[in-house]
Amino acid sequence: MREYVEEKNNVALMNIVCFEYILLEFRKLIDWIYAPEDEFRIKRAGVIAAREKILDSIQSGDMDYKAIKEIIEYDKNIDEHNVEQIVAKILFDLTRNTGFEVSKGSIGDCWIKSCCDWKEWAKDDICGLNYSKLSIYDKMKIIYEETCLKEQFSIAGLEVA
Repeated sequence: MREYVEEKNNVALMNIVCFEYILLEFRKLIDWIYAPEDEFRIKRAGVIAAREKILDSIQSGDMDYKAIKEIIEYDKNIDEHNVEQIVAKILFDLTRNTGFEVSKGSIGDCWIKSCCDWKEWAKDDICGLNYSKLSIYDKMKIIYEETCLKEQFSIAGLEVA
């Protein structure tokens, strides 16, 4: 793959684990998907702890994540999953039953639409953005700024307009 990339002027190789990793490492993820008093913050404490540990492991370069207590407690079958699978599983479990749900087949409307342009939105569907109501442009800009995308685009010599 590296040889192919070097031969092309319009292809860049970026050091990103997978698509789901970008959203999982998004610094504001928990604050966006859950309102401050959301019961999911308590119910999903184990997966939130696993998220922190897997991010620490990946960002430090210590890929021995299968030995980390919080990750083992979260996923009893950790030995059957590679890093991409565990990242996708954590992201799904954090976002399920929210407008931000991410699975291998889909991405929730709250990621790709301006706040509350979601057709199924009901008044009791609240999230961490309930009072700030971001446009899709603002969401994308913040995600870019608060993830590895900014650094990886810069390394690749790409600019975001």
